[in-house]
Amino acid sequence: MSASVEYEPVIGLEIHVQLKTRTKMFCGCELSFGDPPNVHTCPRCLGLPGTLPVINAQAVHYGIMIGLALGCEIAPRSQFHRKNYFYPDLPKGYQISQYDVPLCSSGQLGDVRIHRVHLEEDAAKLVHAGASGRIHSADRSAVDFNRSGTPLAEIVTEPDLHSADDAREWLNLLRTTLRAIGVSDVNMEEGSLRCDANVSVRPVGSTELGTKTELKNMNSFRFLAQGIKAEVDRQVDLLRSGRPVLQETLHFDPASGRLTSMRSKEEAHDYRYFPEPDLVPLVATDEMLEAARAALPELPQARAERFLTRFGLSDERSRELAFRPELADFFESAVEAGEGAEPQAIANWMQALVERLADGADPAESPLEPRSFAALVRMVSDRTVSRDAGREVLDILLREDGSRATIVEREGLGALSADEGGLAGIVAAALAADPDAAAQVRAGNMKAMGPLVGYVMRETKGRADGGEINRLVREQLGI
Repeated sequence: MSASVEYEPVIGLEIHVQLKTRTKMFCGCELSFGDPPNVHTCPRCLGLPGTLPVINAQAVHYGIMIGLALGCEIAPRSQFHRKNYFYPDLPKGYQISQYDVPLCSSGQLGDVRIHRVHLEEDAAKLVHAGASGRIHSADRSAVDFNRSGTPLAEIVTEPDLHSADDAREWLNLLRTTLRAIGVSDVNMEEGSLRCDANVSVRPVGSTELGTKTELKNMNSFRFLAQGIKAEVDRQVDLLRSGRPVLQETLHFDPASGRLTSMRSKEEAHDYRYFPEPDLVPLVATDEMLEAARAALPELPQARAERFLTRFGLSDERSRELAFRPELADFFESAVEAGEGAEPQAIANWMQALVERLADGADPAESPLEPRSFAALVRMVSDRTVSRDAGREVLDILLREDGSRATIVEREGLGALSADEGGLAGIVAAALAADPDAAAQVRAGNMKAMGPLVGYVMRETKGRADGGEINRLVREQLGI
């Protein structure tokens, strides 16, 4: 093709989600992370002859919850299949999964259609180590069967994404949704959320799909975006040089930015699927569907839309809060506390709160009460305390229990008015100390107001209100 042809990426995702059940998918072994190898095993998950699988009812419940949260149709009757392939981490020589009759299908999250959601079991974990203990696959490999049989929900999207950034943003929405409904820890670092990307490119304006490749097991949002961008660039370079894109599975190394071929991409017939003979079909009863619906909370996307319409928050602020349920809960508790603070003002101050918490921390686990937070926001809005002083009070409230009014009084953080503490005189001193800034402000350069405000704030130890300083500066300059 001509080098002038413009191409667009076409991306679909396959996400494996470890479900937060107590036991494995088809046996009673407890799930674990970080325990010594092979301490949570039994004849079933080791694939010993004569053992029979038993479906984990909690995993089915979580699978239905995921399907409902993603707007899927729940199959009244679905089927487990054997997916046959040989690998050392697969003790039975096959994986129990679902093929042509999955539990859930035809859903949508945001702008991305969901092709299917099905249940399956995870493989064991291969550990590659040399004699010295250093990771080196050429020396020897061991198998840890603790993970073998862990319940998985595989979520497969339609190829509706068209950039690496879109893929990263949508995966974040999915993770937030799954965390909110409580079916998984969705921790990519621990492997409870793993993502593969099917990537192809096509000429802009074309509706035909190009040859796709698969990027396997990317374990962070950043690496996902980097890997997709690298593969899109590689495919475009191939097509522009007249070479074909081969259907294959690739590994992306984020350290070097290199893509390496792992194997040719498998087709469904390579796995020789057939119905699992040791399990009857799975029937989703009305009682199971009602139980799953009752267990669903308000979903993050719906909550963001409610914040937008009910409280008048911006789209960005609504998403920031709703996509972290612990922040959304604290925000709503503060709004409902009845301290007279406007929801928009509380939402704006949530950013200051987040900056003072440990990364990912829940404000409900700090000494700060929602009512005290709302009252502090109202005091700042009423100019009882300045914004700078309000931040100091917030710091103290996060360290110790106490009344915000008592802290303001104890620390001497109440705002100064024009008639109190000689504020007008301090403004006059600021104008005299920096006549150049005063002249620029008088000439209409409002950026020059900064040094004057800074002078007053230093003299008043942050107790002066910025709006009041601006008013006094304008008044004394006659503008």
